[in-house]
Amino acid sequence: MGRQVEIGGAPAVTLKDPESASGFVEATVLPGRGMTLLQARVRHGALGEFDALTAPPLAEAARLLDGGAEDFAGSKAFSLGGAILLPYANRITGHDVPGAREIETQVAGRRARLPRNWGGKGPGARQYAMHGLILEAAAEAVTQPTAGEVAARLPVGGFGGRWPGRADVAVRYRLDGGALELTVETSNVGEGALPLGVGWHPYFNLPSGRREQAVLRLPARAWAPANNYDEVLPTGRIAEVAGTPYDFREARPLEGLYLDDCFTELVRDGSGRVVCEILDPAAGYGLRISTPTPQVKAVQVYAPPDKAFVVLEPQFNLADPYSAVWPEGVDTGMALLQPGETATYQVRLETFAV
Repeated sequence: MGRQVEIGGAPAVTLKDPESASGFVEATVLPGRGMTLLQARVRHGALGEFDALTAPPLAEAARLLDGGAEDFAGSKAFSLGGAILLPYANRITGHDVPGAREIETQVAGRRARLPRNWGGKGPGARQYAMHGLILEAAAEAVTQPTAGEVAARLPVGGFGGRWPGRADVAVRYRLDGGALELTVETSNVGEGALPLGVGWHPYFNLPSGRREQAVLRLPARAWAPANNYDEVLPTGRIAEVAGTPYDFREARPLEGLYLDDCFTELVRDGSGRVVCEILDPAAGYGLRISTPTPQVKAVQVYAPPDKAFVVLEPQFNLADPYSAVWPEGVDTGMALLQPGETATYQVRLETFAV
């Protein structure tokens, strides 16, 4: 038997559902990298089996994610597969700390120093903290109760002193009759309130490779326009999508539209779920992404026209939730857990024929 591939000091875990004739039949999870979902395999009609996510093979992912200084604060983890984002999703800005690759900012009125791990590429573009503090976290108590399920605990504690409060995080992935479910339970184990935002960052493949004909349905009444598509920072404005190219309440093709946008004022169905869909008509393939989590207030969509993927991120918070650009009274989505409270984040993926 060959040596198991390790990433972040822990072997990858493979889930399988041999009973399902279609839908999600396999998944690969990285306990050493914050329980990131590296890959998920789908079985779908004439397409046979294919990778549902954009990610390199496991051995190549190990070289990329364990690349030392090139992977500052685990940022490579949100360039592939599906990384869990916690205790905040999206961007947080602040003041650069001299002599350190950090920013200093205010989080729920308390001082925080966060890794300055992302930012714009243009001259003078702002640099900031991106996508949480568990990208490098190693899971403990990893168990596989069945072939199609894995559960683990991320003992993040005080997030290395970078974040106000203390947390304990439990993560579970489960293959369920052709569906794939993610559950993240975050408990406040500290003595004070815990500011919390949770999200997920999956790169969903378009198996036809034809991005221009891909169709998106996203039940959002509004979006938060960014300053530009380099820094992608909020302007503090919430705009109605009606009458704009960003109205996806009725499914519409993406065509040549570039997206790196935060949608909000989400409309829930009769069961209280936010239900989004990505359709690839040329492949006869559809993907449904649903979440019943009441704290999910935003969906970030990243979809460059020259790439055959759509990143669709259900998340608690809007971008840069503590920024002064937001007018007083705007709910930017961060939860505030009291000691002993737990917040549960859930996403379910299902495939269907188009």
